[in-house]
Amino acid sequence: MFGKMMMQQLTIGAAITHAERYHTSTAVVGVETDGTIARSTWGDVAKRARQLGSALTKAGMKKGDRIATMAWNNIRHLEIYFGTSGAGFVCHTINPRLFDNQLEYIVAHAADRILFVDQTFLPIIAKLRDRLPVLERVIVMSPANEEARNILPEVEFYDTFIADGDPEFDWPDFDETHSSSLCYTSGTTGNPKGVAYTHRSTLLHSMALLAADGMALGAKESVLTVVPMFHVNAWGIPYGAAMAGCKLVLPGPKLDGDSLLSLIHAEQVTFAAGVPTIWAGLLGALAKGGSEKLPLTRTIVGGAACPPSMMETFREDFGVEVIHGWGMTETSPLGLTNTLKNSQLSLPVEQQNEIRICQGRPPFGVELRLVDENGVELPDATGTGELQIRGHWIVEQYFNRDANDLVDGWFDTGDIASIDEDGFVTIRDRSKDLIKSGGEWISSVELENTAIVHPDVVDAAAIGVPHPKWNERPVVLVKLVEDTQPTEESILSLYKDKFAKWQIPDRVLFVDEIPRNATGKIVKTKLREKYGGLELA
Repeated sequence: MFGKMMMQQLTIGAAITHAERYHTSTAVVGVETDGTIARSTWGDVAKRARQLGSALTKAGMKKGDRIATMAWNNIRHLEIYFGTSGAGFVCHTINPRLFDNQLEYIVAHAADRILFVDQTFLPIIAKLRDRLPVLERVIVMSPANEEARNILPEVEFYDTFIADGDPEFDWPDFDETHSSSLCYTSGTTGNPKGVAYTHRSTLLHSMALLAADGMALGAKESVLTVVPMFHVNAWGIPYGAAMAGCKLVLPGPKLDGDSLLSLIHAEQVTFAAGVPTIWAGLLGALAKGGSEKLPLTRTIVGGAACPPSMMETFREDFGVEVIHGWGMTETSPLGLTNTLKNSQLSLPVEQQNEIRICQGRPPFGVELRLVDENGVELPDATGTGELQIRGHWIVEQYFNRDANDLVDGWFDTGDIASIDEDGFVTIRDRSKDLIKSGGEWISSVELENTAIVHPDVVDAAAIGVPHPKWNERPVVLVKLVEDTQPTEESILSLYKDKFAKWQIPDRVLFVDEIPRNATGKIVKTKLREKYGGLELA
């Protein structure tokens, strides 16, 4: 008779249990909203996560109920990650940077029953409370205080809520394909779309992060998660850190270069992850002190391409390897990381650097292909095409939608890319002309539609213009009704009540014509060529 291997469910409860048993004294450090440092351990995080899971169960939450968070990277947020999912609920992280209408839509669409919120974001919820009837309870992530009650009288408090929970609470048994967490896209084309990750997909994704060609997370590392925990689950790092037993450092709200540099030294951070604008700020802080030895050895950069000059400065001046990564909400998000192959280590530095500036290659568990405009698959290393992806942690169907969101079993990323003979991918462009500012997407179509509302505007086009800090910023070009002379301010005022501040265009330019092709589509390549050199402070 053939032998047989054990079958155990891949669940987030198992991940935090592992950290509790084998890395119980390993430090977890968090910066609170007021700047104070909170210190915990994986053992204590696990204990409080169990208390939370127990308290939620006693509060009548049922398997699969969505429990929302709106919070910075801190220890209580980490406890919620594991306490909700481990107990069979779905952890729904909400991006507080979204516009009010988007927040209202997301909470209703997810049918969130409870919201855990950092006190710094409580005014947002107080303003929207009457528009969020689905929420049964709002719990501030702090000890009880009158300031929070003055903002929203109905609030409860995290420390009080979990006090009734059982620190010995046993994680329930359920299938690994049960949903564990929920993240929404930025809503660049219509309303935001939800992506529900499973316990299985999350743990397989975490294993890829632990691999040498993923993020190489291990128990010897001190890991700083600068990427927000409300942004694709901090790229999955909290789960991977628990599985590996890393020291984990959560930076709170202050992400300026000086604050991060101080934290890197104080906690001897060896690995960090974030978007390029964050690392530009860190370089600025380093420049103040001249040559400086850092404990940091490498950083994963995603959300936008990292300027080659920044990668070179980090590597040559500070000994920090900057590693490109690529992904999206629909890919959990790890799709690519850029680590050199053995055969490339003997190449001249200049050639290695040319490889490093692309987005990287897929780990095991991810497959890629390019297709032409007709959906016909293209061979690799033969040009560019639309990038499609499939794998163990790639979305199959958006949350609460009946339609399948795949094309012949593949997910269309919306990116235009090329793949070389070694499997390295270079993202060439967005197929839908989205604008990416500070790692967040802005819809050019929505910007254009708003400008058209102005009575003196007959046509409009929005493009991204390079920016020294934010990678890109939106600029709107408008064609005016004949014999009218509106001011730039009058057009920008249209955005103030409809868009988040960071989504509002930096400039409005008045042009004689908006170039369009034979089918009526705006030819944005011409606009970028003409206005891409515009200087934005």
